[in-house]
Amino acid sequence: MNHDLLPKGIPSDSARSENALDAVKAPKQRAWYARQAIEHGWSRNVLINQIDSDLFARQGSALTNFSRTLPAERSELAKEILKDPYSFDFLSLGPEMLERDLERGLIEHLRSLILELGKGFAFVGSQYHLEVGGQDYYLDLLFYHLRLRCFVVIELKIEDFKPEFAGKMNFYLSAVDDQLRHKDDQPTIGIILCKGRNEVIVEYALRDTSKPMGVAQYKLSPALPPQLARDLPTVEEFAREFPLMSIVKLRIEIERTLRDIMRENGIAVRPPAGLGNMLGELHRRGLAPKSTTPLLDAVRVMNQAAHGLDVDAESAQRAVDIGTVFLTELRNQRGRDAGKTS
Repeated sequence: MNHDLLPKGIPSDSARSENALDAVKAPKQRAWYARQAIEHGWSRNVLINQIDSDLFARQGSALTNFSRTLPAERSELAKEILKDPYSFDFLSLGPEMLERDLERGLIEHLRSLILELGKGFAFVGSQYHLEVGGQDYYLDLLFYHLRLRCFVVIELKIEDFKPEFAGKMNFYLSAVDDQLRHKDDQPTIGIILCKGRNEVIVEYALRDTSKPMGVAQYKLSPALPPQLARDLPTVEEFAREFPLMSIVKLRIEIERTLRDIMRENGIAVRPPAGLGNMLGELHRRGLAPKSTTPLLDAVRVMNQAAHGLDVDAESAQRAVDIGTVFLTELRNQRGRDAGKTS
């Protein structure tokens, strides 16, 4: 960009970023933040937030067993994507929160969560259902990492790390590898997010586990400082955000219902088990509702919202309307099918 063409007094985007970097005095850290801002396309506000949260120190600081469970080149990349602690300052949760409150808050702020997780994370689902040995299990959060080419399971704990958490995660990773992992995918990675952790206990718990996993802490903002009141979202900003939240929730409900219908009809959920693949399978078997065709056009918008990308208000509302009609038809059809077999 030719900075001479800008009106006087208005700094360019690069100049704004340079101003934000003035707060970073160490040359190594300053260069690191500059590279990250370019690679991830951070705005000035995002860059300032990452500097304030000390991302440089948090990146790659989680305790993991990657060096033992992954090849060297993948181990380094996998370690880089983990942080410690994760900053969930965008949540407003009190000391009496439950794990479901933490999960619900993260889903409602999905864009902020994906920004904190980092580049490459694509949202797959929350309370993701797996059936193992005739019993039901639910993963707190399931993502797919586009650079690592693998699923990432995140388990949320509102207490300090306990050794049994690693055993449960090892079980989940085996199930995901067996049921969801495509032959071209890399082994699934697990992230256990806890309120706190003892390094010695974590080291012992991960020492003999066979699946790649890491343990990290998260921190919440205990209260909203008065000086941040001016940064609260405006009515207009909330209006833009709300349709995205609605799309993500609707997408989760549609995916869950599709999986239930496929399971009830004895149809194997083949990886990668995205909305498009499941809809295609039901259509081939004559089980898809009439509104399937318009929904396929809305899936792209749903996926953009799930990945934390901006979606214009008109497209968002259209996707919600189409998805709501489809989900209603799907549930009605499921009810009729259940009535025929009873």
